[in-house]
Amino acid sequence: MSEPGRDQLLQMLVKRLERLSADSRWARRASGLRGSMLKVLDDPAQADAAHKDALIRRGIEILTAAAHEIPDMKELLQTFERLQKG
Repeated sequence: MSEPGRDQLLQMLVKRLERLSADSRWARRASGLRGSMLKVLDDPAQADAAHKDALIRRGIEILTAAAHEIPDMKELLQTFERLQKG
């Protein structure tokens, strides 16, 4: 991947990680990772391609894990219907 491509992906991940709910157990980890990503984006000479790739991999891992916390919509609807019935 080219350097501009890495930086663009890092910027996208920063935005996505920022949107994680504060209720998510992944939000705190995402916050620290976002900080590391922003430092690298502010000073690209600070990190080599391998470091940027590691940050990208970790960002994707956190987003994937956080996505697994999102309840299934079908399950939510079933719970709602049960609550309505009393």
